[in-house]
Parts: sequence; structure tokens; C-alpha cells
Amino acid sequence: MTSETTTPASSLTDKEREAIEQMPYEEARDKLIQAVQALEAGGLNLDQSMRQWEIGEALAKRAQSLLGEVRAKLDAAQAEQATAANTAGTQDNLS
Repeated sequence: MTSETTTPASSLTDKEREAIEQMPYEEARDKLIQAVQALEAGGLNLDQSMRQWEIGEALAKRAQSLLGEVRAKLDAAQAEQATAANTAGTQDNLS
């Protein structure tokens, strides 16, 4: 018996995943809210619930990725500002 890891089947198409990967943060956030509301409202069958869950997971991943990119840019800007502040008024910044 071999031990294989399998990826669970997904109801999302490659086209849908690509569309989510291209979404700006605000759109991903708004669609995530809609997916959560649909799940919370109930009345979905199991397949519909799983699809909403998968959509929500993909949207949350996209939003988190975008927030991570912004956080990295802010950290880099703060580090650059701190370096500039450390050398302000010294001979190091005159060359």
C-alpha cells in the first residue's frame, strides 16, 4: 500500500480561481462578506455550502496575500525612513 497525498476535489474552475487571484482587495473583501452571509443565512444544500466555503477560502487567501504585500511595503518604508533618520545631519548622507 502506497501513501499518496491527494488534493481534495474543488468545485471552483481554473477560470474562477484566476479571477479571484486578479481581484483588488476591496472586491475580494466584499465578495468574501457575501460568501459568509450566504453560509450564515442557511438554506443551502451540502454542495452549495461547500462551494460557498471554497469561494470564501479563496477570497480570504487573496485578501490576506494583498494585505501581506502592503505590510511588507510599509515595513520596508519604515526601515528606509529609520535608516535615513539615523544618518540625517551626518557626513554619510552628503555624498
